[in-house]
Amino acid sequence: MSIGNSPFEDTESAVVVSVAELQRQLEESLKQLSPERLQVVADFAAYLASAESEAATQELLAIPGLLERVRQSQATPKAQYTSWKTLRADV
Repeated sequence: MSIGNSPFEDTESAVVVSVAELQRQLEESLKQLSPERLQVVADFAAYLASAESEAATQELLAIPGLLERVRQSQATPKAQYTSWKTLRADV
């Protein structure tokens, strides 16, 4: 087995193919809808996107101390930052 053909990469490419296929199927179905039904689909897609975003937000908020660390980093004067180029000159 070569390095470029790991099982993880195979799974990932299968997911990409299935997502592409789902998008193609969705596009074909959308072409057949009336404007009223298209509005329903758009509203539902917006609802799903919002729900997914809210779930991701709740997941981040569940990380202990994350919000406080973000607030603390925002309060740090930029003069105290060090350029990543200085820290990683080899990059």
